[in-house]
Order: sequence, then C-alpha cells, then structure tokens
Amino acid sequence: MRQLHVHLVSDATGETLNSITRACLVQFERAHPIEHHWTLIRTTGQMDKVLAGIEAHPGLVLFTVVNDRLRQHLLNGCRALGVKVVSVLDPIITALTDHFGQAARGQSGRQHALDAEYFDRIAAMDFALTHDDGQSARNYDDADVILLGVSRSSKTPTCIYLANRGIKAANVPLVPGCPLPPELFQVKKPLIIGLTKDVNSLVQIRRNRLLMIAKDEESDYVDPQSVREEVAQARRLCSEHGWQMIDVTRRSIEETAATIIQMLSEHRDRMMDAASAQDQAEA
Repeated sequence: MRQLHVHLVSDATGETLNSITRACLVQFERAHPIEHHWTLIRTTGQMDKVLAGIEAHPGLVLFTVVNDRLRQHLLNGCRALGVKVVSVLDPIITALTDHFGQAARGQSGRQHALDAEYFDRIAAMDFALTHDDGQSARNYDDADVILLGVSRSSKTPTCIYLANRGIKAANVPLVPGCPLPPELFQVKKPLIIGLTKDVNSLVQIRRNRLLMIAKDEESDYVDPQSVREEVAQARRLCSEHGWQMIDVTRRSIEETAATIIQMLSEHRDRMMDAASAQDQAEA
C-alpha cells in the first residue's frame, strides 16, 4: 500500500481541522494516510518549517489559517512545491460573510477565547463531576439534564461530553434495591432522560469491567436474567414517570449527546411556551 501523506496546518490548536479531517477520512476505508500535524503556526519562520516538512513528505495540505499573510505564504510555497492545498474553512466563512454582510476578523484561535461561553463550559464540567453517580442531589434543580441508567450505560462519559458543550448534566444510577433520591421527583427545570442498553451488550461490558478490577464474575451484576430484569425495571420506572429513554447500544457518546441536545432544545421550547401561556392567563 502506498504511503499517502496529509499535512494538517493550523494557526491554533488544530482541533477543528482534526475533527473535519477525521470525519472525512472515515469515508475511505482502504485509505491509511500518514498525518503530519502542524499547530500554532503564527509566524513566517514557523511556516517555513512547515513548508520544509511538506517538501520532505509531499502530500495533500489541509489548513485553517486565517491570517492573510501566512495563508499566502503557505499557498505560494505549496504552489512552488506542486502539492494540492485546501483551506477547509473558506467555504463556510464565505457563506457566513455573504449571510451576515460582514467580513471575518481574521483572528487566530478566537473559538478558544476566555469568554463567557468558555467559563460556562468550565462551570458545566464542574457540575458534571460534582453530580456524578447520584451525588449532590440537593442541587438537581440546577441541572439542565439528569441522566438515569443502570450500571455501564455510559452515563458519566455522556455527561462529560455534554458539559463540554456548556450543558449542566447530572447522572443517577439505577441500582436494584436502592431507592432513588427524593429530590429527583421534585425537580421542575431539568429534562430527565433514561439511558438503556441491550442486555447481551451490557453483560459483556460488565464482565470486562470485573476482569479489569479483578473481581469475581459470578454475581447478579453479570447474570443475564438479573440484568434483563434490571433493564426492564428501568424501562418501567421511566414509563411510569413519563421520562424519555434512549437506547445507547449502537450509539457513540457523540450520537447519544446529539440526541440529548435535540431533546433538551425541544424541552426548553415547551417550558417557554408554558411560561408564556401562564403569563397570558395571569394578565
């Protein structure tokens, strides 16, 4: 198989470029490119080193560089080397420029600025950690989302992912024989969602977990019949209280989070409509 080089050049952390590239590369199953990452490129001297690396390993160049001088330096260098170069943000920025009737500022790393949104994400992350696995029940009404689920149904990683989007998420384990915190049934603002998973998949994940911590596998925790009843009880609980459920068996954390974000948006719309209707009735 030929070695195909791909150079990813960014004037910031490169996270955006990485995500876009990976999302595209998965569409090419037989492609195994060698990736070269060039991040925080903000001077012509640094760009010269990038061009030297491209010359040593010619290949496709993808970049997110907003500074006009550096962009032109990279474009000229790639043209001289005879390699293809693509600015992955240009189509989006052009479309937004037309839509807003305003030119882009051309400032590197603005998505990582220490603005209010950044601190909201930090606060959400702190919330997720302090409200993990049923902790701090007294503050549940401060949450945006509360996730319920049996053990190993991806509650914690989903909450962490949501926190990175600025969403305050708590999670509560559903453990046979253990009552749920009474505060859960008193909340008014949060959206409560149950996470469930296929029994066979759940049993396998739990067995792997026990092997990792060197625990005995012979218990109800991994007994298929017990797990089946555990999952059924969780479904009944959510049905009784009108809580929506998501089957995460074949979903990635990102896909589960995307569904939750959509459900949260709809939940907030309903809350706003109800509040508006109440205000009109009182008027």
